[in-house]
Amino acid sequence: MGDRGSVFAASQSSIGIRFRFRGVPCEERIKLAPTPRNLAYARNLRGRIMDEIARGLFDYHAHFPGSKKSRLLAKQPGALDTMEARLEDWLKAIKPEIELSTFLGYERAVGVLNKVFGRTLLRDVTRTQIRAWIGEQTTTAKRISNLLTPLRGVFAEALEEGIITVDPMHGIKIKRRGPKEDDIDPFTPAEREAILAECSGQFRNLIQFAFWTGMRTSELIALRWQDIDWSRGLALVRQAFVAREIKGPKTSAGRREIKLLPGALAALQAQRAHTQLAGAIVFHDPRTGEPWSGDKAIRESHWRPAIRRAKVRYRYPYQTRHTYASTLLSAGENPVWVAGQMGHRDWVMIVRTYGRWIPDVDPTAGDKAAALCGGFVEHSAAKAHKT
Repeated sequence: MGDRGSVFAASQSSIGIRFRFRGVPCEERIKLAPTPRNLAYARNLRGRIMDEIARGLFDYHAHFPGSKKSRLLAKQPGALDTMEARLEDWLKAIKPEIELSTFLGYERAVGVLNKVFGRTLLRDVTRTQIRAWIGEQTTTAKRISNLLTPLRGVFAEALEEGIITVDPMHGIKIKRRGPKEDDIDPFTPAEREAILAECSGQFRNLIQFAFWTGMRTSELIALRWQDIDWSRGLALVRQAFVAREIKGPKTSAGRREIKLLPGALAALQAQRAHTQLAGAIVFHDPRTGEPWSGDKAIRESHWRPAIRRAKVRYRYPYQTRHTYASTLLSAGENPVWVAGQMGHRDWVMIVRTYGRWIPDVDPTAGDKAAALCGGFVEHSAAKAHKT
């Protein structure tokens, strides 16, 4: 093409630059009026471009980010994809491989990530940007890790395909920060009674039943009247409501029979007048007269106000499950039996998880051991005196 005409006045507000890259004639424009000074700048710019091309360092997109040829002539066109496009592609690819509830979680995470990184090119996302975003988050480490899962997936694929040479997610670990929803933080007996005193009608029945069965929220709102064995005093856990779908338990241990303690049985008896004639789901949302749509509806419509009125430190409704477990263990129930009631395979995990709460629930815990130890000391002292 030569230098003659390589830099020219393209219009009253732009200057054209011509060059050849990878055997392809290129013509780009820069938004500068073609004054003598600006034309001199454009010639210098073209000189730098030609030098970079000669040394194999030319980055078309860096010089002309809006150019169609920047993608056509890029070594790795995929690196010029926006994060929004890559995240959507990742979602489509994994959808057939995962359960709907998991997919919906990832879809929500992608929605959050797109607000931050969506318009950024894949190649332009840096570790510094990601760390800065993590530092701004006020949620739990578990939540942040879940949000980052799509990012990890996108960059791992890009690295494997050779689109990028460095994974900005490599080495990023989320440190524990604040309580998680499923941290063990049970209510005391006094707190439990204070909460129930501020609940009424069908909602009280639901919460009372939760406190005395330890069922997960997803199991509670999927419980059917046909799952109640009145003759044996049992609640049969056979399904759960997850991501707007009724599903069976994930594990064989999750499919279980829960003994109906007096508190749970009383809640069921009170609930019969509300929904038993319908013959389907036990617990309904009193606002709609329909089965609960999920745990969010429970939290926001009734649980938060009840906790506030009861003047109890806020915890998620899931803590009713932890309260049930710690209460049973503090009462001296066999950990193996408690594990079965909770739907856990491993009773050792029950002891490890809940054992530390027993003294807080039962102030007399340890008294029997102390009495036994005291008797042993007195016996040993008497024996030593005789000697």
